[in-house]
Amino acid sequence: MRRGKDKVVTIRDVAKRSGFSSTTVSIVLNNARLARYIPPKTKTKIHNAAKRLGYRPNQFARGLRGMRSRTVGVMVFDMTDPYCTLILRGIENALYQSSFLPILTDVHNERSRFERYLEMLLDRRIEGLVLVANWLFLDINLLADLEKSSVPVVIIGCELDNGAMSSIVVDNRIGGRLAFEHLHSLGHRKIAVLKGPKSLSDSAPRWQGILDSARQNRTKLDPRLVLELPDQRDPKSSFESGFRLTEKLVKSKRPFTAILAFDDMSAFGSIRALTKAGIRVPHQCSVIGFDDVGSSALYTPALTTISQPMENMGAAAVDVVMEGINAVQEKRNVKGTHRRVPPALIVRESTGRVS
Repeated sequence: MRRGKDKVVTIRDVAKRSGFSSTTVSIVLNNARLARYIPPKTKTKIHNAAKRLGYRPNQFARGLRGMRSRTVGVMVFDMTDPYCTLILRGIENALYQSSFLPILTDVHNERSRFERYLEMLLDRRIEGLVLVANWLFLDINLLADLEKSSVPVVIIGCELDNGAMSSIVVDNRIGGRLAFEHLHSLGHRKIAVLKGPKSLSDSAPRWQGILDSARQNRTKLDPRLVLELPDQRDPKSSFESGFRLTEKLVKSKRPFTAILAFDDMSAFGSIRALTKAGIRVPHQCSVIGFDDVGSSALYTPALTTISQPMENMGAAAVDVVMEGINAVQEKRNVKGTHRRVPPALIVRESTGRVS
């Protein structure tokens, strides 16, 4: 497509070299319907001229003419959140296999940036959109334009009561149950809980799973050992919150043998606070997290956690958005698909039996 270092080879250049009009060259090189009326000899000359010049078709322009961009918008609310990394890997791998190009945007947990990027992505005629939700207060009204534009949308990490938008979420209730049952099986009865922020959709079902397991195992939770992470938009803040809340637990002098943290980052904060207070993990206090972020296995001690199959969730989101794209191309109604994937307990070094 380039001649020399920076000269773009155009259809006009091919027309000049081959001796045919730009219209004829365009019809041949784009394999338009009228190409069947052009003699084979003419086609050969045009293709030879294009090859000699190093012409390559402008796929973007071609896509716009055919109303296809073969791009999928991928919006994350905070790229620095460790939760996003493996999800993005799953999305990218699946899109590569589908020959679609991702357009990645980071909205920094800002509503105005979300709106602007959404507008820009729609202007570029994305064929689908994958949203990786975490700490943003997701307002369904922000997505109203997407329904009008018939762009299939899949949201990872947030389940919406909306028929047109699909979702991929981990079963947080099962995850909460698995975490509590693991600690209970190790003999822990005085369990402190760091609940998630009220604004986060994962928090309520995770807490409900903990309550389910406590009830099933006839274990009463001490309300003085149940603290709640504050509403914060910075995912890294949960480390600091976990640290501060654990310090508060230690200073309260209320005995506990384990901490069930809302996520891995708050669990890291808990371990740091316990270590600072001279409390050894897991010998004197066990700690369990949730998410299984990349650094969980590398932490000291390695963190026991509830693993979300994040890479698989990213790939599943692409499968769903591709189904939606195909439905649009075939002029079928796009229906929302809602999938819940089961989490798994990953036992490492931060939990142990009550001594």
